[in-house]
Amino acid sequence: MKKISRKEFFKKTGVITAGVMISPALAGSPMPAGNAKKTRVGLIGCGSVSHSYLPHLSACPYAEIVSACDIRYERAVAQAGRFNIPHTYPHIDQMLAGAPFDLLVNLTDMQEHGRLNKIALTAGKNVWSEKPLASTVEEGKELLELAKEMNVRLWGAPVVVNSPQFAFMAEAIRTGKLGKISSAHAHYGHLGPTWSAFFYEKGGGSLPDLGVYNLATLTGLLGPAKYVTAMTSIVTPVRNTDNKGEVKVEAEDNAMVLMDHGNGILSHVQSGFNYFDPYGHTGTGQDRPTVLIWGTRGNMGLVGYDCAPFGVALATTDHEEPVRHANDALGYVWQEGASVVAETLATGKETLVSAEHSLHVLEIIEAARKSGQTGERIRITTKFKYPVI
Repeated sequence: MKKISRKEFFKKTGVITAGVMISPALAGSPMPAGNAKKTRVGLIGCGSVSHSYLPHLSACPYAEIVSACDIRYERAVAQAGRFNIPHTYPHIDQMLAGAPFDLLVNLTDMQEHGRLNKIALTAGKNVWSEKPLASTVEEGKELLELAKEMNVRLWGAPVVVNSPQFAFMAEAIRTGKLGKISSAHAHYGHLGPTWSAFFYEKGGGSLPDLGVYNLATLTGLLGPAKYVTAMTSIVTPVRNTDNKGEVKVEAEDNAMVLMDHGNGILSHVQSGFNYFDPYGHTGTGQDRPTVLIWGTRGNMGLVGYDCAPFGVALATTDHEEPVRHANDALGYVWQEGASVVAETLATGKETLVSAEHSLHVLEIIEAARKSGQTGERIRITTKFKYPVI
């Protein structure tokens, strides 16, 4: 039998649908028959992020989008028209009382995530939430307990652990290619979004919007953080936004976070809304490492941002010149989470993403803010299943 590449396989089997490449997890699964079980999805929040989620989710063979909801009802109607969604609602209570669905996909303003997730879980719905899954660690813990009590599932973005680049880096660490790990660094920043004021209001900030990716990547690769020390600041005190005009910045737009993972391993994350970056939010064209890990026998760098990676540069004592690996994303995209968990609910196939990991990252963010205010070294109490792979 003639061998073909994975990319050729995807093209031959129709996995690339309507211009959307399905994730490796979905691509590796059999396409369901016409009468196979699908996860019925109700999506809330039809603004900017939905323009990325809905094309991917509508192409997912395990999902059926039955309803769209937004307090700006015209946005729900518009997205329903674009993606053939049969039901629209202006309020979550009406959506929960309307057409039945299995999975709530929450794409609302980050300050609303915890409240809306609680409403959906209480109603017996599974939940996929954009980051963060709650406003505080205590609220997040309550959501996890509520999900168990209601016998439903809760997941939270980001999905960085799903990328083939993360898998390569995890394997390199596990097999000792880098020797004893000592240090790591990650960064993610740009000049800040303008389309909504919530990024700059209390409960927003660069850490839950951008730094969250790096925190999830480094804890996923190096293990849960045990202690956090940080400094945060506001560089630009007033911002002009599309929906509210000029607003006072109340959340950090500049952050430096230092994590102690135990076993001598230290890592650092920097994120902010004051970084000149010609590659923009997703880093298209970014060909330099943004996540770096050092050990006694080698080092490696994730090429591109961890929300949109496209390679890993590895150098070791056996081959000191860096060599690029995992150069094909194989369909991984940052907005695939809802599609992946739709498959989990439809087939029972588990995903690497977990609510416990999301909660751990949320605690790091909360600890970083406290450390920035007080100068304390903060102990982290939450954990997640590690190694992830």
